[in-house]
Amino acid sequence: MQRRRLGKSSIVVSDICMGTMTFGSQTDEAAALRILDRSFDAGIDFYDTAEGYPVPPDIKWVGRTEEIVGKWLKTKPRDAIILATKVSGPSHVWFRSPLRSGMTSLDRRNIITAVEASLTKLGTDYIDLYQTHWPDHDLPYEETMEVLDDLVREGKVRVLGCSNETSWGLMKSIAASDAVGGARYHTIQNNFSLNNRRFEDELAQVCRQEGVSLIPYSPIGGGVLSGKYNDGGRPEGARFTRYLSMEGRQAAMGRRFVNEKSLASTARFAEIAKDAGMSTVTLAVAWSKQHDFVASTIVGVSQEDQLDEIFAAIDLVLAPEVMKAIDKVSKEIMYPMG
Repeated sequence: MQRRRLGKSSIVVSDICMGTMTFGSQTDEAAALRILDRSFDAGIDFYDTAEGYPVPPDIKWVGRTEEIVGKWLKTKPRDAIILATKVSGPSHVWFRSPLRSGMTSLDRRNIITAVEASLTKLGTDYIDLYQTHWPDHDLPYEETMEVLDDLVREGKVRVLGCSNETSWGLMKSIAASDAVGGARYHTIQNNFSLNNRRFEDELAQVCRQEGVSLIPYSPIGGGVLSGKYNDGGRPEGARFTRYLSMEGRQAAMGRRFVNEKSLASTARFAEIAKDAGMSTVTLAVAWSKQHDFVASTIVGVSQEDQLDEIFAAIDLVLAPEVMKAIDKVSKEIMYPMG
């Protein structure tokens, strides 16, 4: 297992991170604990969760994921685990959180309330990487970064990160922190996969120049790159099978991930993977890790047997001809996820 630094921080992590967003909904506690144990045994030391997990967001189980991760954390040496969690972003924009009566924000009260609740659920006195789950571009970044800096100074948080952020937002946050000499974002957690390479357009250059690391989520395209949705497939219990039967944000997300272009590109990537002697899942995870601006790729499974194809990407480096074949597909089927 290779290890890389998070931005300019003191923290070095395994280049695969285990995500936990289905734990407590799609994945029950017993299965979640087995997945976490197997991941640790495979050499993964980086684990990502959020106060708003599991998905889909629902008041009946919100916070359950952190409780499960906290239970598991007690079985391991705390300093052997790099633990990341997130404070929810504002609920008046594209997404309404079930937390705090749907009145979440990135102001002092909400951030302090969130971090204290996360520390309790996780059963720890510090969080290694604390992230804003989605931004509030109308709130001055100085207000958010000031309280986050306080958490670092108090020792409750080691380093900071953001998620679902834009180039403008990342630069504004860095400028706000640098102006007062406060703690800055060292990571950005955005969607990045074979089916969604938009991060390379602008944000990759911001990361390179500013010393910020991407920790990409959905490297398997939300499971789409496994091929399970191709040829009309709608696997029972799968996330987008459920989302496509729902309304609003979930339905829109389902259509973004599962559409004619994304299924066509997935079929092409499957051919490349087969010729290279691996599954498309293994190809997708290895490809994600093979970027200079990526520190650790966040993977997620809902079933224990899905781990094998991910673990096959540990220490795997794709050959130049494989990377060229992937780039060819990306040029011919541009922006499959819109």
